[in-house]
Amino acid sequence: MVAPRKEEQIMAVAESRPAVPAVLYDVDEAAEALLLSRSVLYELIRSGRLRTVKQGRRRLVPVSALAEYVDSLGRRT
Repeated sequence: MVAPRKEEQIMAVAESRPAVPAVLYDVDEAAEALLLSRSVLYELIRSGRLRTVKQGRRRLVPVSALAEYVDSLGRRT
């Protein structure tokens, strides 16, 4: 019997862990989630219609902010 290699052991541990749901998206991920372009997403951020947070130099979009934005679309007439 051959012992598993170190990489195989690490991958087995990583695969056995449950996935942690994201709570913050970067701009590209948020644009993809909303099916919008990056430029449209940045316009929403600039206009204050999409809330973001800063972590260091990174601009991140909370998942709750995406839900708030989508909810606001239904309220607009």
